[in-house]
Amino acid sequence: MIAWRNAIDCIYFIKKKSISIIIHIFAMQNDNSFMKNKGEVTIHDIAKELKISASTVSRALNNNPRISTKTKNKIKETALKMGYRPNIVASNLRTQKTNTIGVVVPRIYRNFFSNAISGMEEIAYRRGYNVIITQSGDDPEREQFNVNSLFSSRVDGIIVSMAMHTTNFDHFKLFYDKNIPIVFFDRLCAAIPTTQIVVDDENAGYQITKHLAEQGCKRIAHLAGPQNLKIYSDRRKGYERALAEMGLTIDEDQIIYCNLTREDGTKAAQTLLSGTNKPDGIYCGNDTSALSVIIYAKENNIKIPEDLCIVGLSNEPFAEVITPSLSTIKQPAVEIGKQAVLSLIDQIENKKRPEKLETIVLPTELIIRESSKRK
Repeated sequence: MIAWRNAIDCIYFIKKKSISIIIHIFAMQNDNSFMKNKGEVTIHDIAKELKISASTVSRALNNNPRISTKTKNKIKETALKMGYRPNIVASNLRTQKTNTIGVVVPRIYRNFFSNAISGMEEIAYRRGYNVIITQSGDDPEREQFNVNSLFSSRVDGIIVSMAMHTTNFDHFKLFYDKNIPIVFFDRLCAAIPTTQIVVDDENAGYQITKHLAEQGCKRIAHLAGPQNLKIYSDRRKGYERALAEMGLTIDEDQIIYCNLTREDGTKAAQTLLSGTNKPDGIYCGNDTSALSVIIYAKENNIKIPEDLCIVGLSNEPFAEVITPSLSTIKQPAVEIGKQAVLSLIDQIENKKRPEKLETIVLPTELIIRESSKRK
């Protein structure tokens, strides 16, 4: 009986509380201040606050020249204080434009890509565009997911540096077929006739190899990236051109094809430096793999640069501070990012894309440091 009485008391208490809660909700609904605090602020709320028309508020928030600067500032200040948020989605549907640019890069943390993104955002901000940044992690499937997501987000255009092993380009063709501007940089897609921003990769490979030969290297190895990407095939072409010009043998056994990761650099160093025909110079396709070669050489008492000269490519921040400091190629990454955005915005605003492949080539700079400086 006691248990049943307790249960009844609980039901009565809950019903009493429920009634109290319902009464409280109705009281809040009739309280204008509650609605004002909890509801979304509209241009009508701002107009009522300032005792002006909603059309004046709308014109001021859209920077209409018919509204004086003083009135605009007052309206914008009030809108900010009241917590007004413009309905961007509705505006986008009306104008068919989002003022948003999508960016897809392999790895944001790489110095080259972070600097390129910095250049992109600087120009995009000046021109009134937002930037959505995604990274593929050098995974073609993730790249495809990112590109499709940007398409669904209705970005006005995209800037892409492809994943290392991308061979299917349908996700890029989706943009091209819908006449949505697309610009490639660094890692290019020859299947899409559009603007491409690159550095002179062949000349970079040539400069590095020639420098190693001028330092007295006779047997120069090369850690080459995947040859499906033009930047790596061009870097290898520059390497081979310099060898031929300097009268040195092109030995396929001295070319290691890999993804240029830290692990790849270590494996390549083991392969090249444990045999009988050791190289006396190594040109690495990036600074990451070059760092691994330096570590391996030091661990195995190979003197740098006396026994082995090493040069990387991309001028990562660590290149200058490691011992020995790393010779490398400096790329104008910020300028590449700026050029990519300028080209994309030009296509967006002029509603005209290139009729054929258009390539903008920027120069590089060889930076000679301790790892290759014999003379």
